[in-house]
Amino acid sequence: MLKILDRYILKRFIGTFFFSIALMLSIFIVFDLSEKLQDFVASHIPVNEIIFEHYLNFIPYYGNLFSPLFTFIAVILFTSKMAYKTEFVAILSSGTSFRRILRPYMIGAGLITVMSLILNHFIIPKSNKVRIAFEDRYINDGYNTEETSIYKQIAPGTILYLSDYNNHTNLATQMSIEKVANNRQVYMMKADNMKWDSLTGMWSVSNVFERELIYHDTKDSLDPEKTRIGFKEKHKFTPSKKIKIDFTPKDMARFESKIEVLPYFELKNYIIKEKQKGSSRIEFFEVEMYKRTAFPFATFILTIIGVSISSRKIRGGVGLHIALGLVLSCVYILFMHVSTTFATAGTGNGFLAQPMVAVWIPNIVFSFVAFFLYKRAQQ
Repeated sequence: MLKILDRYILKRFIGTFFFSIALMLSIFIVFDLSEKLQDFVASHIPVNEIIFEHYLNFIPYYGNLFSPLFTFIAVILFTSKMAYKTEFVAILSSGTSFRRILRPYMIGAGLITVMSLILNHFIIPKSNKVRIAFEDRYINDGYNTEETSIYKQIAPGTILYLSDYNNHTNLATQMSIEKVANNRQVYMMKADNMKWDSLTGMWSVSNVFERELIYHDTKDSLDPEKTRIGFKEKHKFTPSKKIKIDFTPKDMARFESKIEVLPYFELKNYIIKEKQKGSSRIEFFEVEMYKRTAFPFATFILTIIGVSISSRKIRGGVGLHIALGLVLSCVYILFMHVSTTFATAGTGNGFLAQPMVAVWIPNIVFSFVAFFLYKRAQQ
């Protein structure tokens, strides 16, 4: 059962959190609108699309992205006021321990964490799909990759090459597929172009040349006891045909479109699939998956730090508490960015190169900071 003290702190915690997040999101929307207003008007975008496709999906994305920071600010704001009004002195003087005071804070942090986890793994990826599609359609002038000489490993030992690719028409030119087994080429196909057929879910290729190599052992003509590897070639030319490969237009979408729009189970299956292909960008997707869990749990850590810092009445008041809080938040975010960069760039050594470790290490380090400040606050 929640007692009067728990209800009082929890009500102020949650109320301040939603107030601060609403205030900051209002500022974000104003800046975003001022930046994109010219594009909205020039593209003659309907108002209902701007509201329901862009900003309705903009709010949960950025609100959840900065929820640990907003939690931290909320804790510091109302806890500093309580300390300034000597409410903490009265609570502690009544025999209530600092540990007991933390209970409603942890309940509030738990509610925000659960909400953030659900949003991160299941709701926001779907809303991102709508938001990113809107931006690609209107703001980015319809995204089109600028990559040339594109190589994709579409299966173990199978490499797809595209001279270039057009995202608008889903057309690739000068394509080829090469299959290798035991360090030998066993199959190769070349075509002038390759176009996606959305009705069949297959690629239509034209002017197709196929080469198949069949290897066999033959006796050496000079030494019958020795064998050498021989091969036979089969060539085939086809004006046009349809092929089904583990590659779709989604694989050429904007990288953010692939990494941010997959709900938890789809992202997990995608990672398994990419590992089977031998993809070189698995770390980006693993970091995204682990970050969706690790970042919400930072809410607990930042809440403890916030309470420990702001529960004492000090010279400088709320302003100094907020300044200290913002510095610690910036250090945490920078630490998270640096550690994940080590994993995705492949520059980490040993366990630091592991995506899970890279994502969770800021939480681990700041847990010790939180424990130190908590012990100090009890004194």
